[in-house]
Amino acid sequence: MPKMKTHKGAKKRVKVTASGKVVAMKTGKRHLNWHKSGKTIRQKGKKFTLAEQDARRIRELMPYEGR
Repeated sequence: MPKMKTHKGAKKRVKVTASGKVVAMKTGKRHLNWHKSGKTIRQKGKKFTLAEQDARRIRELMPYEGR
């Protein structure tokens, strides 16, 4: 059976850590920030861990990452 391919869109957006957690950046910080408060922009700059149900789906799309 041939190798599975990594989903390139998922690879660009999330990272699978060595322990298997899936980490992503928060949305809403790319543009149109002039009307957002500084507090909001700072909070959106941090990474967060995806819920286990979502992380399971991402790990299927990225079979060789984080192993």
